[in-house]
Amino acid sequence: MTENEGVRLQKVLAEAGIGSRRHCEELIAAGRVTVDGETIGWFGTRVDPEKAVIHVDGKRVQTRSDMRYYAVNKPRGVVSTMSDPEGRRSLADYVGDVPERLFHVGRLDTETEGLILLTNDGELSHRLTHPKYGVSKTYLADVSGPIPRDLGRRLRAGVRLDDGWTKADEFRVVQQLGKRALVEVTLHEGRKHIVRRLLAEAGHPVRQLARTEFGPIKLAQLRPGTIRALTQREIGELYAAVGL
Repeated sequence: MTENEGVRLQKVLAEAGIGSRRHCEELIAAGRVTVDGETIGWFGTRVDPEKAVIHVDGKRVQTRSDMRYYAVNKPRGVVSTMSDPEGRRSLADYVGDVPERLFHVGRLDTETEGLILLTNDGELSHRLTHPKYGVSKTYLADVSGPIPRDLGRRLRAGVRLDDGWTKADEFRVVQQLGKRALVEVTLHEGRKHIVRRLLAEAGHPVRQLARTEFGPIKLAQLRPGTIRALTQREIGELYAAVGL
């Protein structure tokens, strides 16, 4: 690429939502921006936003115009696919008029609600679901109570299931009332029905289950059946979580 080709780096950063052009110039001057692994300190640097790999403070900035990243709050009864031969509601029903072909990052079983990610970024999706990268997921479960005081210790130590051992990374009781309890479980495995099987084996069958976090992305106030685009910061945090 010649000196006159491409787009000035500060403009690319500003259009990606990092801040005003002046703020982006300050980031460049402070040595906080890298392009293809090289620290940039010159305002006149031009890049191809469709090809350059840009990081700010070590977090990747997605500048490709064709890339899409969404969070969906999947309701119960919806299948975690982009279509369903049986005619059931699927994730495609919540995408709207997004022209790009999206695919889901992992799955939730039909009766589990909550956070699921959609993207057309194949490499990121692969890494987010690969056991090697150990991306954590957090769930809120309505279970049978009462909860013994040592349950968290037992789940963190590990429970044997019919297809091998599994364990929770974190566990806490959110609320307890008589024979029902609301608990939060964090783990990084992705085996089928893993949270339901883990809690059932520990003696606390799940009545309702919702995923509230996927790595750095939180469900927060996203209503069931709605979708939102991830922020540039969230995209950067996802990349950082899997070493991109």
